[in-house]
Amino acid sequence: MSKAKRYTPKGRPTFHYTKGTLLYLFLLPLFLSILLALFNTNIKAFILNGLSFLLFLAVANLAKKGFMQESLYHQDTFTKAPKIPYKMIAGYLLGGATFFTAFVTGEQDLVKSSFLAVIATVGYYLYYGFDPKVDKFENLGDVSSEFVLETIKEAREKLSHIESSMTNIEDLALYEKLNLAVAKSENILQAIQEDPKDVRVARKFLTVYIDGVAKVTDSYTSLEEKEIDPEIKRKLHTLMDDVETRFDKELKRLKQNNEFDLDVHIDVLKEQIKH
Repeated sequence: MSKAKRYTPKGRPTFHYTKGTLLYLFLLPLFLSILLALFNTNIKAFILNGLSFLLFLAVANLAKKGFMQESLYHQDTFTKAPKIPYKMIAGYLLGGATFFTAFVTGEQDLVKSSFLAVIATVGYYLYYGFDPKVDKFENLGDVSSEFVLETIKEAREKLSHIESSMTNIEDLALYEKLNLAVAKSENILQAIQEDPKDVRVARKFLTVYIDGVAKVTDSYTSLEEKEIDPEIKRKLHTLMDDVETRFDKELKRLKQNNEFDLDVHIDVLKEQIKH
């Protein structure tokens, strides 16, 4: 069965798994050196090359975590900066790994080894940049950032659960309606992130409707699909149509509220200019 693709909001960057591949290239010559030392039964070279390999592998893995964090940070309009600066840690470790490999494993002099370590670290930061440091909290009003983040987290966990359950649905029409509901929910979450002041009202909506869709999906997938009464299926399709309509109304309400806020700000600015 062909399935509808998951909706991805336009303009939101996604993580590219090829980012950081260059760092893994450092591992290839070290791996070959380990094999060569093993074949020649050179225990010292085997151990030193193995340590260098592990250091560069740690650099690549830490950097990968940092790139993933950075991608998620840029995807969200409302989010905290990463707590652990994996990219920065990877950059410093890259310098240390380069120095160790040149000075200890490669038996280069101190000055040359230090120079290579500095070049590697500076080059890393110039190419990959630093970890995000600024929390993206705007338009909070009188609500706390933790409350907004927790609301968004809970909603996304439920949406992820719905998507996981959807993989067991063979009814293509129902699958597409659920997929559309997930897409509209993401739009609502995006609207909340852009104007978190609406979170108190929207939280009830998200809790009731997304949780309701999740429970219906779980109940449906817990049964043998071919044994479900056609009338029950018809009711479920109708229900999902109603859900879609309700999601559209909620998104429209959030956008109209934003337009109202903008209109108020314009009027206030006009009064300030007059005086």
